[in-house]
Amino acid sequence: MRKLLAAALCALALSTPAAAQSPAPDTVAAIRARGALLCGVTPNTIGFASPDSRGEWRGLDADYCRAVAATVLGDATKVRFVPTTAQNRFTALQSGEVDLLVRATTWTLSREAQLGFLFAGINYHDGNGFMVHRRMNLRSARELDGASVCLQPGSTTELNVADYFRSNNMRLNPVLIENLDELRTAFAAGRCDAYASDTSTLAAFRAGLGERGNDFVLLPEIISKEPLGPVVRKGDLRFFDMVRWTHFALITAEELGITQANIDGFAGSTNPDVQRFMGRTGDLGRMMGAENDFAVRIVRAVGNFGELWARSVTPLGTPRGINELWTRGGLMYAPPMR
Repeated sequence: MRKLLAAALCALALSTPAAAQSPAPDTVAAIRARGALLCGVTPNTIGFASPDSRGEWRGLDADYCRAVAATVLGDATKVRFVPTTAQNRFTALQSGEVDLLVRATTWTLSREAQLGFLFAGINYHDGNGFMVHRRMNLRSARELDGASVCLQPGSTTELNVADYFRSNNMRLNPVLIENLDELRTAFAAGRCDAYASDTSTLAAFRAGLGERGNDFVLLPEIISKEPLGPVVRKGDLRFFDMVRWTHFALITAEELGITQANIDGFAGSTNPDVQRFMGRTGDLGRMMGAENDFAVRIVRAVGNFGELWARSVTPLGTPRGINELWTRGGLMYAPPMR
């Protein structure tokens, strides 16, 4: 009997992948021991992640990093922002150079199944588009046959643009430039006829140019779905849960009408949903290894999702559209906090 049991255990061990047998990483413990969250962001995209004149990182994605720090460490200021490019961002996450990516990264099957990542939610429903020089007098992307297009290598945009040109029997002359600032400079100088990227990135680029932004036109076609959101490594479900429910807490706060300015006024609410959100009932935070008032700390630090949008994205002139709450016809939806 003992021999049979030993043989069964041996067979089970041999059939179990090596990754499953190795100890799971403890990202939360590493962050807490370090005393800071390492958050990978874009080098300089106004409205999403960009250092201001004092070197403080501002934008929707930067505030997401702060919100996760509030959940994991109880302090939204304990973040180290790590600029990453479209090509090195995944290596940075895989190697542990960053704990988390929040930098205009599209949720795809291959990035989860092949690269070993998990997307914790969607903080921006986006799509690829084209920006051109106004002097070209173009009205549609269908007029770009034979055009040179500035693209970042290693991005979903590179693949989507190639697919779009191929499916429409158009000739593409790609100009691949990894460094984002160099790419934008090349486009503005006329080295490329068009600049292709997420429409949010294109709007941020044009907004950063001031009056000169009027020299460029965003064509009407949206050629892809680009669900952007925070990304973590597979294998650490506790950290994944914390990042995912940070995202949902931002949306839930907006649903409940809880803002950075009025949150203290909800302390005595008898609404069961509010009581759970505030950490007064349910023990929800401790279930995933955080404090029960983690959602309160998030909102006090950065506000709710609508406040993040109004502060960072609205100034770009980008309508909220499908990024509105589900109760207002949009796609932003959070499961119950209970």
